[in-house]
Amino acid sequence: MITVTEATATAGALKRLADEGVSIWLDDLSRQRITSGSLAELVETGNVVGVTTNPSIFQAAIGSGAGYEEQLTDLAVRGVTVDEAVRMLTTADVRAAADILHPVYEKTGGRDGRVSIEVDPRLAHDTAATIAEARQLAWLVDRPNVMIKIPATRAGLPAITEVIGLGISVNVTLIFSLERYREVMDAYLAGLEKARAKGLDLSAIHSVASFFVSRVDTEIDKRLTVLGTDEALALKGRAALANARLAYEAYEAVFAGPRWPALAGDRANKQRPLWASTGVKDPAYKDTLYVDDLVAPGTVNTMPEATLDAVADHGAVTGDTVTGGYAQACADLAAVERLGISYAEVVQQLEDEGVAKFGAAWQDLLDAVAKSLDSKGVDA
Repeated sequence: MITVTEATATAGALKRLADEGVSIWLDDLSRQRITSGSLAELVETGNVVGVTTNPSIFQAAIGSGAGYEEQLTDLAVRGVTVDEAVRMLTTADVRAAADILHPVYEKTGGRDGRVSIEVDPRLAHDTAATIAEARQLAWLVDRPNVMIKIPATRAGLPAITEVIGLGISVNVTLIFSLERYREVMDAYLAGLEKARAKGLDLSAIHSVASFFVSRVDTEIDKRLTVLGTDEALALKGRAALANARLAYEAYEAVFAGPRWPALAGDRANKQRPLWASTGVKDPAYKDTLYVDDLVAPGTVNTMPEATLDAVADHGAVTGDTVTGGYAQACADLAAVERLGISYAEVVQQLEDEGVAKFGAAWQDLLDAVAKSLDSKGVDA
């Protein structure tokens, strides 16, 4: 497989993707990636214009210990709590990544060059604590190109409004359903209206809505396989793309709706759809499926490195693959429903599982850091 650098040197698929209006963000971050120059190289040569993180990414990075020993030793000497240690470790990485991406932030007027960090996933069902955590993270990172990730739980919706209203840019995460996505966009508009009432500069506030893709296929395909009929099996691998395409249709409608012109007149930015969970889980599918088939202007695709490399190597970017597919997308989801698979049940299950998985990863991270602090002779 050729490297990202080699592919982009010949103006390959990543360049074509960017030319179609898709911002490419890397879904990964570690101290080693920062200090080795890997992130800087991807930004310089790989069309990578942003970074996303989540509890699982930090658990893998910090849990390995690579590159964190010196800071862990300092934290142990100071006798900090495990929670404080984790926050110092993660915000240090995000701050450094934000500095690497700052030229992109300047060049794009704040549209890209963004680095996301998530609120403590244990707060996903606590609105007030989420707001307080978002304020604290923005203060700790202290970079204009940081985005605070807030999960799209029921409790997260009013938190999104309040945090946007404070002028803090937000990446809304763990969106699976079309109904919840519309609520997220409403929360964003309400936040902009709050910010405008306070006299804040709306042009400085940015947001993305992370609509998760592959996990939808993973769950629905499992149920289709159990049914086992020809009709059911023919629908495998279609639900996730259908769901995402209809999300883009909803995005177009909301930002052409009655609340938007006044905000746009005050230089507000649209909340861009971000395709998350774009690594293919089923080896039967092409490894660039959730990139090649979700090309639309004004979107972001955040990719793990394996997917980024695959797109650079053999991605088939042929233009917009979203806006002409709304009727088929509706038909595909309706066909799944007719087989007795409840869309509402699936997306709620995925939201619950997503919050639980991030919570478990966060706990694993806390445990690993506690063990490291303890090994240095300090009671965490």
